[in-house]
Amino acid sequence: MSGAVIEFVQVSHTILGNRVLSDLNLEVHRGETFVLLGRSGCGKTTTLKLVNRLLDPSSGRVNVEGRSTRDWDPIRLRRGIGYVIQEVGLFPHRTVAQNIALVPSLEKWDEARTRNRVEELLALLGLEPKHYVDRFPWQLSGGQRQRVGVARALAADPPILLMDEPFGALDPLTRSEIQQEFQSLQQRLGKTILFVTHDLAEALRLGTRIGLMKDGALKVSGTASKLLVSDDPEIKLFLEPLRALVELGETLSSRGN
Repeated sequence: MSGAVIEFVQVSHTILGNRVLSDLNLEVHRGETFVLLGRSGCGKTTTLKLVNRLLDPSSGRVNVEGRSTRDWDPIRLRRGIGYVIQEVGLFPHRTVAQNIALVPSLEKWDEARTRNRVEELLALLGLEPKHYVDRFPWQLSGGQRQRVGVARALAADPPILLMDEPFGALDPLTRSEIQQEFQSLQQRLGKTILFVTHDLAEALRLGTRIGLMKDGALKVSGTASKLLVSDDPEIKLFLEPLRALVELGETLSSRGN
C-alpha cells in the first residue's frame, strides 16, 4: 500500500474520443506542494478534476488517502479538499464572510465558530477582518478576491488543496506578493497541495517537487534542482525565458557599470 495522499495509477482519461491523459502515474506525499507544469491543453486541469471527482478516469485508478475516488461519496470527498481556481468563483451576491463560510455552513458549524474561523483566515491572509467581512466581491481588488478564494478553500481546514492557476490573472507585483504569502502559509499549515501552473518561475518558487506534463503524460518529475539540469527538450524550452531574463539583467548591469 502506497503512503501517498494522492496517487494516480496508470490513469487515462478520454473525452469525446480524444485521449486527454495517458497512463499517468503520480504520487503526492503528505505536506508537500507538488506542482504540475505544462502548456495549456496538456492535461493539468483534468488531472486536478480527477482528484475531487469532478471527473472519473476512463481507466486506471485515482486514490485519495489510500482509497479509490470511486469508493468515496463525492460530496464528502469534495468537502475534504480545498479547491482554488484562477477565476476565484466567489458568489457576487454574498459578502466576503458568507463566501468564506460556505463549507462550514454546509457542515453545520455554529455561528461563533464560523465567525472566528472567517476572521482567523482573513487575518492570516493579510486582510483586516473588520474592514472586509461585510464587503462584496465587486468591492475588492483582484489580489484581494484571490486571497478570499484561498480563505474559502481553507475554511473547513481540509488536509488537501487543489490549486488551478490560482495567481495567473494577477499583475506581476501582486502575484509575487501572494506567492510569498502562500509560501509562508504552507510552512505554517503543512497542507498537501497539488498546484497547476504554466509558469516555470512559479513552479520553481513554490514546488517541493515539480512534474512536467506534455500531451497528457508526465514527462519529468523531481525537485527544482533536478529539473534545472534536465536534458528533456520540453524543460529546456520552459527554461529559455528565465535564461533570457538572466542575460538581460547581466546586460543591463554591464551598461550601468
